Amino acid sequence: MSVRVKLTLSYAGFLMLAGALLMAAVWVFLLRYVPDRALLTNAEDIPTGVFPVRSELLRIFAPRAAAVMALLLVFGLVGGWFLAGRMLAPLTRITHATRLATKGSLSHRIRLPGRKDEFRELADAFDTMLVQLEAHVAEQQRFAANASHELRTPLAVSKTLLDVARTDPNHDTGEVIDRLHAINTRAIDLTEALLLLSRANQRSFTREHVDLSLIAEEATETLFPLAEKHEVTLETSGDITPTIGSQALLLQLTMNLVQNAIVHNLPEQGTVWVNTSVRPKTAVLTVENTGENISPRLVSTLTEPFQRSSERIHTDHAGVGLGLAIVKTITQAHDGTLTLTPRSAGGIRITVELPATAPHTDR
Repeated sequence: MSVRVKLTLSYAGFLMLAGALLMAAVWVFLLRYVPDRALLTNAEDIPTGVFPVRSELLRIFAPRAAAVMALLLVFGLVGGWFLAGRMLAPLTRITHATRLATKGSLSHRIRLPGRKDEFRELADAFDTMLVQLEAHVAEQQRFAANASHELRTPLAVSKTLLDVARTDPNHDTGEVIDRLHAINTRAIDLTEALLLLSRANQRSFTREHVDLSLIAEEATETLFPLAEKHEVTLETSGDITPTIGSQALLLQLTMNLVQNAIVHNLPEQGTVWVNTSVRPKTAVLTVENTGENISPRLVSTLTEPFQRSSERIHTDHAGVGLGLAIVKTITQAHDGTLTLTPRSAGGIRITVELPATAPHTDR
């Protein structure tokens, strides 16, 4: 049976029960006190006449009571049917929107009017879910398209180089090999970045106690030669910053941030500041650098996969376009938040906040 039929039967059943209880109350509080034999009186203080007997009252009352119960049953079924339909009308709209969503139409919204009740809360929650799902699907489609394009480019260039080498035997094979090596390295880097992104999305890693300050020191020491090459000064500061997560993923997160800060900096005499700190409930890693002025609108898109600002495309260390996307995914996998803020003097400040824990000591 449908929910509407069940509610209709429930309404009618409760109405019949109320009617039966009313009839029982009439019997208990009225008919039981009526004598069951005729009584003739002619006393001076009692009016002369014949009092009604219980059997006669029951004979007259019973058919009328049965008729009333039948009317209550009909009224309960008809009224309950319309009342249930009215109450379930919002659920019908929600069901219709669900069916549209299963067919791929994620742009439809319920927008249930009226006062805020349980159905309105359910409809609003469903609309919010559709908004997030539509944005997620659009992001995944863009990601798939961009990944296909990024992977197709080195393969196409490799094919072209091989075709040239085949048709021109006198061509410098050393140059072809060097270019193929560079293209192959870039394709491998892109594939590894995609695998790392997938791993972080699945949260398939072991959590352990880590210190962000030690991770920051390791990242800056590893990238110090790159900073010297780009004439960038690295400054690291901060106290012990304990949190829980994957040592390898958090190191990758910090390496990506510091490397981006070094590469996308001033042409010379740039600076990168790496700081770790502890707030009441969060462990904070902050990486900021000098550089060109970046608009807030552009900053808000830099964490999307394969999203690069205009000045990044022309550098000799453009990467694969997944650095900040990986940082965002690793941060979310660790239940943290990522904030990108353009600096007024140029450059960008990136803040990663992770759940803080008490300092861990080995016993």
